[in-house]
Amino acid sequence: MSDLSRPLLLVLAAVFALLVWRRWAPVSYWYLVVFPRKAVWLRWSWRHVASGCGLTKKRHRWWFTTVPGLVASTGVVRVKRRFQRVAVDTKPWMGLPRPVRHGFRITFHLLDGQIPDDYAKICDRLAHAWRIEAVRVVGSRPGRVTLQGITRDPLAYVAPAVPPTEPRDGWRMEDLLRPVVGVLETGAAWHMDFRLIPHWMNAGATQSGKSNLINALIVGLAPQPVALVGFDLKGGVELSPYLPRLTALATSRSECLNLLADLIAVMGARMLICRRLGVRDIWQLPDGARPIPVVVVVDELAELFLTADKAEKDQVTRTATALLRIAQLGRAFGIHLVLSGQRIGSDLGPGVTALRAQIGGRVCHRVNDPETAVMTLGDLDPDALVAARSIPPELPGVAVITGSDGRWYRARSGYVSTTAAERAANTYADLTPSWAQVAASGLGHELSGNGSPEIAA
Repeated sequence: MSDLSRPLLLVLAAVFALLVWRRWAPVSYWYLVVFPRKAVWLRWSWRHVASGCGLTKKRHRWWFTTVPGLVASTGVVRVKRRFQRVAVDTKPWMGLPRPVRHGFRITFHLLDGQIPDDYAKICDRLAHAWRIEAVRVVGSRPGRVTLQGITRDPLAYVAPAVPPTEPRDGWRMEDLLRPVVGVLETGAAWHMDFRLIPHWMNAGATQSGKSNLINALIVGLAPQPVALVGFDLKGGVELSPYLPRLTALATSRSECLNLLADLIAVMGARMLICRRLGVRDIWQLPDGARPIPVVVVVDELAELFLTADKAEKDQVTRTATALLRIAQLGRAFGIHLVLSGQRIGSDLGPGVTALRAQIGGRVCHRVNDPETAVMTLGDLDPDALVAARSIPPELPGVAVITGSDGRWYRARSGYVSTTAAERAANTYADLTPSWAQVAASGLGHELSGNGSPEIAA
């Protein structure tokens, strides 16, 4: 073997090993090979990037400068040293980049007059400057803002949501009403946290992933000690497969009105319990005395607000009023709404607009009309609308959502077929409380405490 062929073979072997490492162990390859080089480049290029993105500030500083002066008679140059006030560009101070899965995080010290929203507005520009997939603001505190750079889109593939095989073993109360339904673009798990955001609006066109999110929600909530209530004005074709795990299912407008009236009555009883026990919501009650939480899933919200004649107008008004009351008061008494629909617009009436104002959680999949996106996300960041309208059809399940920190993120629900959700509903059918149990839950503790005849009635 010649002297030149041996180094060439070593180089080819090293390149092949790196390619195999990158293919079969991308996480360790990122942490050990790519990130160190990326971190050095980020620190080295930060001054130019900050200037190009408009993050630098002009500041006047005193510099000790040398000022030469020429004496004409002798030709001697006299040198004077003095302080001079000059304007310089000051860039925000960058902390050390920290590696995370699918990217990195960096904390910046804000300059005078800067706020975290100044960084949120230029995230797209930073992503292009850093040559990565996306940049998001993930945290802030006084004088500091933390950005996360996303080098690879974690939404390209999301593992299907699978319920635990033994939900009754190792159950943790902190997981109650916090099902994992997918993945955020930051790589973190997507929790639909009803304890933090009590009501959710789920908008999306056909085949956009709206129904898949409901399936993932059924799978996540089926093992939990909660009551699931369905409203399905498509004749029950969407939610009837999950009937073994549903406490109640309404499939017509009259049934919806009756079920809404029952929910309001339950809410009133729980309100009276909290008042008599001196607490503000059911979560301050002892675990054994807490009423059963209720999650109300409404499929195709527009059907509840459409009217064919004047006779239905009164029913629509009563429906809108009942939903609005639950949205305003339900959180404190364990009644939560998930409102889904292909078309959610102001043309459905003022009831929809008033209801939207009470819904803190927003999920916007790919939609057919801009107004639905505006109704879902219009009162948030305008950039969220741009992101929602750019969701490609070939990525079902991708949506723009509101986070617990008040900012918006791209997310994708894990694929859950109707068969899988139906299997979960049948598996945990024994956990389904009857309507009598939902209505009476919490009343026994109150009656044993003071024997209130008003509650007993």
